[in-house]
Amino acid sequence: MTTPRPTPAPSDRLPWISLLVLGAATFAMVTAEMLPTAVLPQMSAGLGVDESRTGLLVSVWAATVVVASFPLVRLVAGTDRRAVITVALGVLAASSLATALAPTYGVAVGARLVGAAAVGLLWATANAHVADLVPDRLLARSIAVVLGGATLGMVLGTPLASLVTRAVGWRAAFAGLALLTLVVAVLVRLVVARAPGAGAGVRAVPGGADPAPAGGPGPMIAVTAVVGVLLVGHYGAYTYVTRIVEVPAAALPGGVSALLLVFGLASALGVVLAGRFGARTAPVLALAAGGTALALLGLAVVDVHPALGVAVVVVWGVSSGALPPLAQTLILRLGGPERRATAAALIPVVFNGGIAVGAALASWVVAGGGVGALPVPAAVVVAVTALALGAGARVWSTPAAGEGDGGRAGRTVAERPAGV
Repeated sequence: MTTPRPTPAPSDRLPWISLLVLGAATFAMVTAEMLPTAVLPQMSAGLGVDESRTGLLVSVWAATVVVASFPLVRLVAGTDRRAVITVALGVLAASSLATALAPTYGVAVGARLVGAAAVGLLWATANAHVADLVPDRLLARSIAVVLGGATLGMVLGTPLASLVTRAVGWRAAFAGLALLTLVVAVLVRLVVARAPGAGAGVRAVPGGADPAPAGGPGPMIAVTAVVGVLLVGHYGAYTYVTRIVEVPAAALPGGVSALLLVFGLASALGVVLAGRFGARTAPVLALAAGGTALALLGLAVVDVHPALGVAVVVVWGVSSGALPPLAQTLILRLGGPERRATAAALIPVVFNGGIAVGAALASWVVAGGGVGALPVPAAVVVAVTALALGAGARVWSTPAAGEGDGGRAGRTVAERPAGV
């Protein structure tokens, strides 16, 4: 009797081309979301409205993502995810072009609503597709690569749009984004790999490190709720980042703009570190949340020494930059292959909801006690979530399949030798 030969464990090589193209998609998505902030004065003048109404275009965008993500994910259930991403990027490109051509504020709002709905579907579908493309032990690194594009959207996309606006106008900035998004859509269709099947290559073998608990959606929902509260604290403070960092910024040439660039670069480093150490996702997420809480607490006393304040901002950037890839990885892991679409749809909902609620609560705190009153309550909120993540780490996360065992646990059931 011939014994079947074991199939080798999956390669540790990332599908770089697919991930980089999906990263380009997240770059376009984040740039589209934040673009009105980069062109605020010019866009307000062009549409004949005050700046507060133009600023609402960002809030409306976040609210639309929260409302539209789940229904749209259900609508396209069973459709090839590459096709969904391609079409949604095409819709986002059309939305950006319509905004560029908008004759009135109302038309611009309508165009932004369509674009936001497309982005909600894009986030959910791209996250799910990445999880289907790679074995679990590569999930944290893969998510970090894709979210590197989102980080670049914050660090480079918005400033570049501002430069374009100053040179040739805000409509050209939206038109340029439309062209970029359309190019990315074509690349997605041409070069992004097809997933080997829903959940293929993701589940660990029995006895290995199975990242998807079999006890129902409870752990996934619990982590999502904790992450939502964490984001309320972080983004509440970040809403007023330009005011909070004024004192330490005075120690740098270029002032606040220079320190915001430092923060952005530190955030990019946080994404890299999340990919490097994210295999033990929940403990590392708890550590990142704890670092964010300590940094926010340090921001309350940055006026003691400006140079120390710069260091605190760097810690804030690194810690908070690691939060999105780690949180997304953990939610996807806990969802598992069976609940992948649900887990992926939860991600844009909880992030945009956290941003919206955090900004609203921060505005209330600032109205009552000024910007100086904001860092401490934000730090307390984030610290509570760090403790919750640390307490639940043993239940919510085990080492990614294949970590520490030479890759043996990374085999899927289908890859195991017959009869094992």
